[in-house]
Amino acid sequence: MSEAKLSTTTVIKPHGSALNLELGDVWAYRELLLFLIWRDVKIRYKQTAIGVFWALLQPALTTVVFAVIFSQVGKFSEGEVPYVIYVLSGLLIWLFIFNAISFSSNSLLVNVNLITKVFFPRLILPVAAVFAGLIDIAIGFVLLLLAMLYYGVTPAGTAVFAPLFILLAVVLTMSLGSLFAALNVRFRDVKFGLPFFLQIWMFASPIFYPSEILPEKVRSLLLMNPLSSILNGFRASLLGQPIQWNEVGVGVAIVVFVMFLSIWVFKKMEDSFADLI
Repeated sequence: MSEAKLSTTTVIKPHGSALNLELGDVWAYRELLLFLIWRDVKIRYKQTAIGVFWALLQPALTTVVFAVIFSQVGKFSEGEVPYVIYVLSGLLIWLFIFNAISFSSNSLLVNVNLITKVFFPRLILPVAAVFAGLIDIAIGFVLLLLAMLYYGVTPAGTAVFAPLFILLAVVLTMSLGSLFAALNVRFRDVKFGLPFFLQIWMFASPIFYPSEILPEKVRSLLLMNPLSSILNGFRASLLGQPIQWNEVGVGVAIVVFVMFLSIWVFKKMEDSFADLI
């Protein structure tokens, strides 16, 4: 007599806490995360003539434009640090944030077949889009080192703190990317408003101008922009300038707040993704 087959039922339900970051679930699906990261990297440069060299060309050409306009016309400078190095070090962080948020904000919409047919932590999609952008920042960092070598600028010993500020940039980008990805499912206005928001954010951040040229009141408001402390801290650590740890502390606090807020919004809207998308 054959044994009766036992059937099991898996019940999927949300976690009790809305602030649960589901890091355990993301780790459990780490193979899927790695696959999506590699897929996003290939898609980004698929059928392009020069491939990953765009990761070099974009910061190089943007630096040249900013250097010509703002150093010659605007007369911006940053003391003993060559202005090209100052701009390139800021663009290295900014272009990663800009591209990663742009891709991650659409990550749910372009993966509609996965979302509606297969269960997995939806947070993996915007996270994968952000990690795929790390190849750009790695290639751009090589360009920055070559530029520093050309101008005779030696990385300081405090450069060991530079990964800390890159990590803060990654966390901030994943948070905002997840937030905009969730909002983009319900409010399609996001695809129109996001480029405008990113443009305003760029000019509100010390990417191509030093914070010191701003009035004291404006500089105080600039502290509320976490990208300001990330950029200033990254430059200071790389070039051996004093790191304003009090400013970094404010930036870390804001990044943590944005992270929890973004995850909370994402989780509140997650159950409706398959219906709205």
